[in-house]
Amino acid sequence: MNTSRPRGPGRPVLTRTDGAPLRVLVVDDDPDLAEVLSGALRYDGWEARTAGDGVSAVAAARELLPDAIVLDVMLPDTDGFAVLRSLRAVRPDVCVLFLTARDAVEDRIAGITAGGDDYVTKPFSLEEVVARLRGLLRRAGMARQLADGPRLTVGDLVMDEEAREVTRGGELVELSPTEFELLRFLMRNPRRVLSKAQILDRVWSYDFGGQAHVVELYISYLRKKVDAGRPPMIHTVRGAGYVLKPVAR
Repeated sequence: MNTSRPRGPGRPVLTRTDGAPLRVLVVDDDPDLAEVLSGALRYDGWEARTAGDGVSAVAAARELLPDAIVLDVMLPDTDGFAVLRSLRAVRPDVCVLFLTARDAVEDRIAGITAGGDDYVTKPFSLEEVVARLRGLLRRAGMARQLADGPRLTVGDLVMDEEAREVTRGGELVELSPTEFELLRFLMRNPRRVLSKAQILDRVWSYDFGGQAHVVELYISYLRKKVDAGRPPMIHTVRGAGYVLKPVAR
């Protein structure tokens, strides 16, 4: 197996459609192979987990809810085809890439017949596995390529300025145009206290004069969307303004 790193500096990042990392479950009874493969996928930007047998694979799939599974045909407690049937009950639309022995033509046929999406033969290159998975998810419409435009990141809050998308902890945050501009101003000035006058001038282009309630209103809107059910990032500094800070760990 070729264990060279699969992603060069020019390879574009691929994510789920909501901007979160793609999730993959690697199932193989060889722990070294599984760890090398999952490490290569993490390097490519995936959230990867491993399992060494069919029972643990199904349990891991229930917890991870993967977008793709790399599945060895030969497992110690069952075969990959039986595992696939169980996994489809958990994730009906999951993409499955089978790993088979080089000369096991019948395994390749059985894998595709059983509902697998593709296969690679051992020994394989990490580059090939990563490329196959990326292709599968793009064709299935389960992934998107991040634009090369600027991205702002504060803690687990990420803004893709070109796509005009915001995620927190990998979850999409739906914002109105004004909310987006307000959050962008805050994210471009993390840990800096911004006065209501500064915010009005930058976001609304108003001269400060009795419009403070507009800022207060939109800050409250943002809090309901960005901070709801999570540790707060948007803070009020009494008598001074507002500040966006990453959550302390």
